[in-house]
Amino acid sequence: MNLSWLEWKNTPWGKATKAQWRYALRNSIAMCLALGVAFLLDLDEPYWAMTSAAVVSFPTIGGVISKSIGRIFGSLLGALASMLIAGMCLNDPWLFTFFIAGWLALCTYISNHYQNNVSYAFALAGYTAAIITFSLTDATDSMQVFDITQARVCEVVTGIVCGALMMMILPSTSDGSTLLDSLRKMHLRLLDHAAMLWQPDITPQMRTSHEGVISQILTMNVLRIQAVWSHYRLRRRNNVLNFMLHQQLRLTSVISSIRRIMLNWPDQPANLPGVLQQLLDELKQPDTNKYRLAKILKDIYPENGSDFRHKTFWLHLRYFCWQYLQSSRWLAKLDEINPTSQLQPPKVSSIAQHTDSTEAAYNALRTFLCIVVGCAFWINTQWDAGASALTLAAISCVLYSAIPSPINSITTLMKSLALLSVVCYIAKFGLMIQIDDFWVFCLFLLPVLLTMQMFKLQHPAYAALWGQLIVYMGSFLAVTNPPSYDFQDYINDDFGKLAGVILAGLAFQILRPSSDKIKSRRIIRALRRDFIDQLSQKPQQSESQFESRIYHRISQLNQSKDEQSRLWLLRWGVVLLNCSHIVWQLRKWQARSDPLSVVREVCIRCLKGIMTEKGVQQKSLDATLHELLRMSTALSRHPEKAAQDLAGLIWRLYCSLSQLQQTYQDKPQPSETELAAPNP
Repeated sequence: MNLSWLEWKNTPWGKATKAQWRYALRNSIAMCLALGVAFLLDLDEPYWAMTSAAVVSFPTIGGVISKSIGRIFGSLLGALASMLIAGMCLNDPWLFTFFIAGWLALCTYISNHYQNNVSYAFALAGYTAAIITFSLTDATDSMQVFDITQARVCEVVTGIVCGALMMMILPSTSDGSTLLDSLRKMHLRLLDHAAMLWQPDITPQMRTSHEGVISQILTMNVLRIQAVWSHYRLRRRNNVLNFMLHQQLRLTSVISSIRRIMLNWPDQPANLPGVLQQLLDELKQPDTNKYRLAKILKDIYPENGSDFRHKTFWLHLRYFCWQYLQSSRWLAKLDEINPTSQLQPPKVSSIAQHTDSTEAAYNALRTFLCIVVGCAFWINTQWDAGASALTLAAISCVLYSAIPSPINSITTLMKSLALLSVVCYIAKFGLMIQIDDFWVFCLFLLPVLLTMQMFKLQHPAYAALWGQLIVYMGSFLAVTNPPSYDFQDYINDDFGKLAGVILAGLAFQILRPSSDKIKSRRIIRALRRDFIDQLSQKPQQSESQFESRIYHRISQLNQSKDEQSRLWLLRWGVVLLNCSHIVWQLRKWQARSDPLSVVREVCIRCLKGIMTEKGVQQKSLDATLHELLRMSTALSRHPEKAAQDLAGLIWRLYCSLSQLQQTYQDKPQPSETELAAPNP
């Protein structure tokens, strides 16, 4: 018999690293401490403090701070809503039903419109009100409503304070170091990404790499928010960090744009691949400068002044090198600055985010109907565990409404609740009933929590399951003051929680979230609408805002398994983004009053004629491409340098739009979302 798994090095504790031990100890002690403090404060349901400490557990200081602030704000808002709803509506069950369902629907809608702390705060405000109000259905005194509400808030705050205290005692990895390391790694990854995209072949890895780069940059924006919360120095440098993220998004766009030019440039120099590789290798050097880069760029400088394609490519490649060099210098400044120095990078807005109002309203409707149906069943049956069922249904509907695959999350939650029902039943009626000292109970609880945290960290595939087991364990153990060991109430309450999750699962099955194909079509339509706004004289979004908005929308389907939907969305986003950059460059000619200004207006007017919210007009596209090619060729022969530069811009616009024509040729009668361009 092989008993090697019993060896210390093969156990969860033996395999754990120092960072895992620190994380597990910090969170486990915080949960036990929160439970103990809640007992000392004589709170009637101390397990909510334990649950609160588990919820705000986060690997980094900034995550704990931001999540704790969101939880406190959401708890206070939910408590206020619960007092108003319970105070006015408890005498009329149906009025109460529609008010609490409306509040949960509103919180679902708002939380779907935001990310990070705001989304978490409103989601918490929704189900905090559900937790409090559903437990108040038997209350007859308004003072009782206030007492229970303030008790729940005190329990939540107790858990947050204990979690923050343990974070100070056992601090985690620095958010700032993680963010700066991520910025450096992404800075180098962009060069590898460029080397891949500038190859003449088309491979599936190109799309995967492009999606990965976009997703990682947007993830670093979340990390930036956490770092700003926890580091005073980085809070002072938030403008630099935000500028760096915009720079990396811009470099991603330029890499894709250069590939577009290369695909439409028939007479490329023979030494171009070698020069590109030399440039990328030189950019990787930490001490590179413009002079060394210029010496390499000289090898492909266009000798023939009338070759506007070669000149356009060379200028765009030089722009990429200068932008990359500028990013390198700002990264170096972030490492070298002292706390009193002032850095003023070019001012840019925050990373723009995409909001799907249609999907948010649909999710809110699902939450409303689910709560109304559940309350109707509760009113008609007078089920004792109706409060527990509706509480879990509300939590599931609000929390999982914005998740791409809520059914998987619901299934995982049902597994965790079924396991907790059995294990906590044995613990409560086999162990806890024998213990009359709280700290003796903690001696058993702490090793269990520690082991569960280890499993959560060491088995990423089951991290969600272990996380839910840890969070919901407190409500199943139901450690109250004074303790209660009513077997019938315990079993009924467990069945109620499972029934509530099943109700939420049925709601997600009947009113399913939009398919990835429908989401893709809706997002592409929004991309076109925003691009049409970019063509107006005074666009609502700046160039950088539009760029980050497009990339954020592309990232909405990065977890989708529908390859076609992801491909169509990425293609449309890249094509419209390339066209948008050219439009902004054309606007720089606005002060001119010579005939070249008229040519610029013709180009922008052509784009307005072919692009609509529903798609592209094929006849207008063909005519526009023919006209753009004719104008660029004619302007290239013009003796004025400004005309030759304009010819290059018009040719770049032709390169971007020509991809739409190629797709139509491949598919004579495409559907709305089948209109796409080649891989970026």
